[in-house]
Amino acid sequence: MKVSVPATALPVIFATVVLDAIGIGLIFPILPALLQDVTHAANVASYIGIMTALYALMQFIFAPVLGALSDRLGRRPVLLLSLAGAAVNYLFLAFAPSLWMLLLGRAIAGLTSANVSVATAYITDISPEATRARRFGLLNAMFGAGFIIGPVLGGALGDYGLRLPFMAAAVLNTGNLLLALFTLPESRPPMRPPTRVKIDLAALNPLRSLRWVWSEKRLLPITVIFFTFSAAGEVYGVCWALWGHDAFEWNGLWIGLSLGAFGVCQALAQAFLPGPAVKLLGERAAILAGVACACLALLVMAFATRSWMIFAIMPVFALGGIGAPALQSLATRQVSDDRQGQFQGVLASSVSLASVLCPLVFSSIYFGVRAHWPGAIWLSAIVVYVALVPLVLGLPLASNTPASSRG
Repeated sequence: MKVSVPATALPVIFATVVLDAIGIGLIFPILPALLQDVTHAANVASYIGIMTALYALMQFIFAPVLGALSDRLGRRPVLLLSLAGAAVNYLFLAFAPSLWMLLLGRAIAGLTSANVSVATAYITDISPEATRARRFGLLNAMFGAGFIIGPVLGGALGDYGLRLPFMAAAVLNTGNLLLALFTLPESRPPMRPPTRVKIDLAALNPLRSLRWVWSEKRLLPITVIFFTFSAAGEVYGVCWALWGHDAFEWNGLWIGLSLGAFGVCQALAQAFLPGPAVKLLGERAAILAGVACACLALLVMAFATRSWMIFAIMPVFALGGIGAPALQSLATRQVSDDRQGQFQGVLASSVSLASVLCPLVFSSIYFGVRAHWPGAIWLSAIVVYVALVPLVLGLPLASNTPASSRG
């Protein structure tokens, strides 16, 4: 069942994603310094891996539940819960005097982090199929735009006060919550009145939704590809700041500038290229083109000896993101409208499962290569991307019939 949504809904959901990305990006440049301050350890790669994995573990457990709840209760209340959890998380980070409080804050954020899956389901609700790839590209562009502002601001604030970026992120997320509360309409009517909703305790099992995908064989390859994409992507959040400091002696500001430059390139690429790329190449070829660009950029980064090389390769690096909107568009056609929230939750869960495992793996790899060749960490990401190729080649060229229309 569809509802009439005002034209202002799309800008509001995009603004919500931008503010969320700014809040996330603020903390990346100074997270290693914060962990060094709290733990008094010289090498904090393992702590970054643990924090990232904890966040992802909570997300893995609860993302399918929140996605299914968004099908049942509507997108808006679940999104508001997510934004409130993010604000609480940054307050913990801003004032936490010890490691356990940092971990508690990340756990709370992971538990309530339904932003991406709910925003994707929201856009699916209000978008005709022909416009979905372009709008998913704009969604990713908005996230990239947030990374233009967030890391640069976080790096600059962090040089004046280690906790300032977290306070700024808490303020931004509170503003984000208020924006959605007062201006974002519901895109999908509740399946039943909220007072009659019963909690299915079995739904708290995160493997239950994955069993549903396993029973729908057509959904399995796309779910595995989402998992693998995420596996490769985890290396950036865990290792970028550490690598920038070790390889080029970047301070917080330069780490922020490098992430901001990537955000500029990614925002432009995601805003203008996914729609034409899918139209020209098809979804499968667009995904492969994105993988090829990402691998080329990572190869340059692995062997780079000067900072300017990283900034020079940014446009090619950003082109690696054109495959994600194509994959998202392909995924939305595999299930019926009343399963979009559930399936987006499953995809978020698979992404989170990769995010549980891979930060620990990549932080361990970086710990091993740091002293001799920090750039070698990017070669491990190339290996993961190469593993994607046969999976993508196995995808159907086109499909217009929802696999789950059977119920």
